[in-house]
Amino acid sequence: MGRPVREAGVALERVGNFGANPGNLTMYVYRPARLAPRPAVVVALHGCTQSAQVYADNSGLTTLADRHGFLVVFAETTTANNLNRCFNWFQPLDNQRGQGEAASIRQMVAHADSAYGGDPSRTYVTGLSAGGAMTSVMLATYPEVFQAGAVIAGLPYNCTKDTGPFTCMSPGVDRTPADWAKRVRDAFPSYTGPWPRVAVWHGGQDPTVAPKNADELRDQWTAVHGLDQTPDRTSTIGPDRTRREEYLAGDGSVAVQVNKVPGIGHGTPVDPGTGPEQCGRTGTANFIQSICSSYWIADFFGLGGPSARSGR
Repeated sequence: MGRPVREAGVALERVGNFGANPGNLTMYVYRPARLAPRPAVVVALHGCTQSAQVYADNSGLTTLADRHGFLVVFAETTTANNLNRCFNWFQPLDNQRGQGEAASIRQMVAHADSAYGGDPSRTYVTGLSAGGAMTSVMLATYPEVFQAGAVIAGLPYNCTKDTGPFTCMSPGVDRTPADWAKRVRDAFPSYTGPWPRVAVWHGGQDPTVAPKNADELRDQWTAVHGLDQTPDRTSTIGPDRTRREEYLAGDGSVAVQVNKVPGIGHGTPVDPGTGPEQCGRTGTANFIQSICSSYWIADFFGLGGPSARSGR
């Protein structure tokens, strides 16, 4: 534990012996210079062909970690697991509770809590594409661990129960909210809640994972929360007027949020710069100039930003 990775822009620590690691994943940690006492823990899951280092360098999450003092766990898969370095969100051996990649990521969270003093009551997960689909896996299979998650260009949980992954990706699969919700509940049948809050981010011109999946994710998680599919609040945010829909729980908190980013394809939206709402880097595939999604995701998690300041 604690071996720096020096060849790239963001210094990550590779962590060994974090658990039995049945999914054969690698764990990296980003610790800001001013780590908060009992820090929140954010798990970040890269997309296909990417690595933990690539996601750390470009997504902007470490900028927000520096600002707000939370710990980021970057999980990484390899070509030994998947030739395209995708998390295996579609494989029954990896997308179910207590086994495979899902269990390895759960073990990373437990290690972050024990080794770095992470706060179990403030644990979150986000990811892009296959990492976004794996975010759905983690929210469904370990709902008692994650208070919230953000799915970027991802898919509903267990779409591949009865169809193939490429059909799920595009053109996408239309199912009823009740059917989608049952798939989540079946991942941990004895669990009775509370359920994680979920933010969805999707490019309006995504050719790889059809934008339809943003609506199916909305249907899945609003139904899990017992809500209908009509937004309680709509707005636009950021420099590109990203369209936001919010679905409110009974206490007025945002249970589900959908952010449709206009004019962009498949990737994590970033907005390089030093402004308060800017972060990330472009120049690497699948990090797209638009809006700093990591800023708004940290806000949704309650780790900083306008919602944290207003107490919303």
